[in-house]
Amino acid sequence: MSIRRRHNHQIADAELMAMTNDLDQMHRDQTLPAMQSAVSEWIDSIRESDSDNPRRTSRRTFLVGAAGVGAGGVLLAACSSSSKSSSSPTTAAPSSSGGGLTGDLAVAAMAASLENLGVFAYNAGLQAAQAGKLGTVPPAVATFAQTAMAQHKDHAQAWNSVLTGAGKPAVTATDPALTPTVQQKFAQVKDVTGLAELALLIENVAAQTYQNGIAVLSSSQAVGVAATIQPVEMQHAAILYYALGRYPGIQGDQSSSYAMGAPLAFNPTTLARPSADYHGS
Repeated sequence: MSIRRRHNHQIADAELMAMTNDLDQMHRDQTLPAMQSAVSEWIDSIRESDSDNPRRTSRRTFLVGAAGVGAGGVLLAACSSSSKSSSSPTTAAPSSSGGGLTGDLAVAAMAASLENLGVFAYNAGLQAAQAGKLGTVPPAVATFAQTAMAQHKDHAQAWNSVLTGAGKPAVTATDPALTPTVQQKFAQVKDVTGLAELALLIENVAAQTYQNGIAVLSSSQAVGVAATIQPVEMQHAAILYYALGRYPGIQGDQSSSYAMGAPLAFNPTTLARPSADYHGS
């Protein structure tokens, strides 16, 4: 049965699976192409401003690479409990002095680190489930986790394409400030409900960081990338609220994680991560 407290658990599982399928289809058909277009335009603008840098990523190179990520979809999200991919994000926090990124590129680095954290959390949860550490995990819940993880991978790929297109190293570490909190909370997770609560915190932080970032980004291309990804994080959060048996919208008048309470009319930015906290790995 699903983690949502309902009398007809089969219907709840079917509804969760339907929501996940809609989420995946919308990502493939709408948000992923829009995100790729915004990123490629951003890379082009970087190349135009510094055409002498031979390390710039071409528009065609990015589109081919990103298309491969999108085509993998949920299949790329399937994780193995016996091995760890070399492309998986690390949880080692980078030095704050790092690459000295500023402006839009600093926001890109912060965003990539948050997406890496999402990948890490969902991957760790799926591995724990496969090891039998979370009790019974319904197939619908596992499918959602795989789908959300795949989308976080796509988002991280997009931000890192911008960074490498600007001649900067890709961000492979997770958010340095939030990672210890996530690791501590994950160590306390005993069931799928606890894992959903943790995932909800990460999704809300990401959504609010993007919302806040839209106001501080300087280039229209950068705004386009953030504005394309932010609703996806909100969709993840909405499905998690549903799975937890709550109203599928941002909640919590007093809760720092906005995990429960009365629905809020507008998404806050209390949990938004400032780009100043991250300067590249």
